[in-house]
Amino acid sequence: MNRMIDQYLLEVSGLKKYFPIKRGIFRRIVGQLKAVDDVNFSIKAGETFGLVGESGCGKTTTGLVILRGIEPTAGKTVFHLNGKTYDVNQLHSKELKSFRKNMQMIFQDPNSSLNPRMTTLESIGEPILVNDIAKGIELEQQVKELMQMVGLNRKYLRRYPHAFSGGQRQRICIARALALRPKLIVADEPVSALDVSIQAQILNLLKDLREKLNLTYLFITHDLSVTKYISNRVAVMYVGKIVEIAKTKDIFHKPLHPYTEALLSAVPKLDPLITRKWQLLEGDVADPANPPSGCYFHPRCRYAKAICKEQSPELRDVGDEHHIRCHLAEELSLSGIPGGN
Repeated sequence: MNRMIDQYLLEVSGLKKYFPIKRGIFRRIVGQLKAVDDVNFSIKAGETFGLVGESGCGKTTTGLVILRGIEPTAGKTVFHLNGKTYDVNQLHSKELKSFRKNMQMIFQDPNSSLNPRMTTLESIGEPILVNDIAKGIELEQQVKELMQMVGLNRKYLRRYPHAFSGGQRQRICIARALALRPKLIVADEPVSALDVSIQAQILNLLKDLREKLNLTYLFITHDLSVTKYISNRVAVMYVGKIVEIAKTKDIFHKPLHPYTEALLSAVPKLDPLITRKWQLLEGDVADPANPPSGCYFHPRCRYAKAICKEQSPELRDVGDEHHIRCHLAEELSLSGIPGGN
């Protein structure tokens, strides 16, 4: 991909995460589950980059590998900060601990990501305390400022998680992620466990925080409506591979990959006068432990030709920040969502 590096905060290239499959009494390795398989993308500073796909396609694993929560099998995760370049995958333990201040994660389920025995002060203040940034009264003051930033009343400082609603718990998790003033936040399905009305509040909060704090998001979700609302650009993932990357409007209105077309056809219509044909995908999602030859999507693709079964397509640039992994992209005329719905 041709790019001006100084415009990008994060560049991911050749990223792989394979989990060994072990069987027998001696637990011999008999294969590899390719959860993340040669993933490449870049995220601009200050943007929200959406990562979408079906459950089990490798979205969450990608986020964890980028943060080195899980060790990668191969590839580079390069940050550009203050005129310097850092490959996170090459950092030693002490360097990584210091660098992690720049990248944090918001988890899907606020109930399980908060310790029920820790107060709001302790939950939000833990990263500040662990990194020796503040303690005592100064720590409490910083936590209060973070609570105010995410819309929580300061009087809840010593409440435990069970006393909060789901939306309030997620605000605590967001405040905790912001505690070290990171540059990148990986948000893993941050609103999927919440009611629809609360989802809108949290999404608006995340957008406001991005503007105020100049944050950059990797926003992982399976909900295309949420993606459309919050993302500047979107990457579509299928069985561990990125199959399409484009600006949000292009993904929704001018998709180039058949899998993207099928996902968009399942988005509920807002206007009853607009008719769209539902693209029913036949067969099952490919097994990442035993993927098909050629394009992983070809067994379910109604457009597939012989070349799709024989050769694996590369992710290529087709102009205007649109990247596609499909042999037939230029030949197809795919349907998006008309009328902005």
